Amino acid sequence: MLIKIVLVYYLAVNIILFLAMAIDKAKAVKGRWRIPESTLFILSVLGGAVGGFAAMYLFHHKNRKWSFKIIFALCLILHLILVVFIVNTFISKNDSAFLFLPESQNDSFTVINQILKQ
Repeated sequence: MLIKIVLVYYLAVNIILFLAMAIDKAKAVKGRWRIPESTLFILSVLGGAVGGFAAMYLFHHKNRKWSFKIIFALCLILHLILVVFIVNTFISKNDSAFLFLPESQNDSFTVINQILKQ
């Protein structure tokens, strides 16, 4: 159950940052009010770095700013470590059924690899 909550959380926060970057880019093109950079950074700190990177390169938005590349990368590394910790600490053998894994393969690296392959 916990793995489902974690996956839904990360999916949601990444979609939110992706959309925020898209909206900010559209507003930048039109010369209108922009979303503050601090808001984009906060969404990355909350776990949205993947969505931020995707939007950065898809929309060519903030891709020249090293501050965004560095902060997004650091947040991504931080959250990968956090997910490994959560999987190692809190995921029970019952949760392996959600991931369609045999119980013997319920270690963090195998779980993360299976999630990424889906």
